[in-house]
Amino acid sequence: MPVKDLEETRSFYRDTLGFEEGRSSNHWVDFNFYGHQFVIHLLESEGAGQTNPVDGKNVPIPHFGVVLDWDAWEELAERLKARNIEFIIEPYIRFKGQLGEQATMFFRDPSGNSLEFKAFKDDQQIFAN
Repeated sequence: MPVKDLEETRSFYRDTLGFEEGRSSNHWVDFNFYGHQFVIHLLESEGAGQTNPVDGKNVPIPHFGVVLDWDAWEELAERLKARNIEFIIEPYIRFKGQLGEQATMFFRDPSGNSLEFKAFKDDQQIFAN
């Protein structure tokens, strides 16, 4: 993931999101992203700023995301609200009470990279058609 300021973005992922930091250099940092490797790299680059309409909301492209369990998603949403994170798309529930019910939220890291965090009431629906 390209970042403009390594230390500011490092602090965001480590302190705000609570990701454990792994290996690093002067130009990159590894994080434990819910059991997966997530690496930020110092680059002079920003996201494209384009969007796609979904549910009447402008979903940013490109974006990177992760599916959490429902409780972890709710905990993260509350932590981000308490830290006054500016959301692209505020935490909300899609398809409430229906097949495929899911929680989702979008926000940016300090370098402008768009992140999506979501959870499904029924994990069997994650890749359902």
